[in-house]
Amino acid sequence: MELYNKLKSGPFIISGPCVIENEDMIMRLAENISAMCERQELTYIFKASFDKANRTSITSYRGPGLEEGLRILEKVKNNFSLPITTDIHETNQAAPVAEVCDILQIPAFLCRQTDLLVACAKTDKIVNIKKAQFLSGKDMLYPAQKVIDSGNNKVMLTERGTLMGYGDLVVDIRNLVDMKALGFPVVMDVTHSTQKPGGLGGASGGNREYAPYIAAAAKAVGVDGFFFEVHEKPEEALSDGPNMVPLHEFEDILKKLK
Repeated sequence: MELYNKLKSGPFIISGPCVIENEDMIMRLAENISAMCERQELTYIFKASFDKANRTSITSYRGPGLEEGLRILEKVKNNFSLPITTDIHETNQAAPVAEVCDILQIPAFLCRQTDLLVACAKTDKIVNIKKAQFLSGKDMLYPAQKVIDSGNNKVMLTERGTLMGYGDLVVDIRNLVDMKALGFPVVMDVTHSTQKPGGLGGASGGNREYAPYIAAAAKAVGVDGFFFEVHEKPEEALSDGPNMVPLHEFEDILKKLK
């Protein structure tokens, strides 16, 4: 409950690469981003996925898998004393992930999956529910209620854009206002909101140059946290490269969010 209470008072940063590519890269990113957040006096939660189960193409890189991924995330947790979050896609992943992670993240496409929400709730960890691209902010009351009714009131809600037309996302600031009114900590997923789903044919594209402006707009509304995917060399990333922020540019963005 201590971490959850801290997140309710914000501001905090959730950040890391989209997916675990290799252990060395993960450790470098955790060390560098942690130092940046410490300098800017921002609470930091490390995030990376062990499996990207919702990639556009079946041939796309998914990650190292549950066992190896959790080993690396636990090393980050122990070496840098950081809270950890990652996303899960199946109910049987909730318990083992909860042994390492402080926050369990529900992917946007799965935010209405009752069994998944209940499984996460039963771990007694914080549950971060990402808003589906087809839902309004007000609609997020119902996924949150599934977690609460399962005995866990530690809920966070994350905005990541609304699908408009073909292959593009738009951030409607009203969704942030509506989710804040529900009484849970609200996160702006800045970089995923610059995504262009399927924009590169068999992979998603994106416009990372919009990230600082989306973050500034969310700050003006008064969100509690900001989610950024960051990479040393986004152009070489194995997932979500077009919308990830280059590591060397990240601290300048953080300075403006203080």
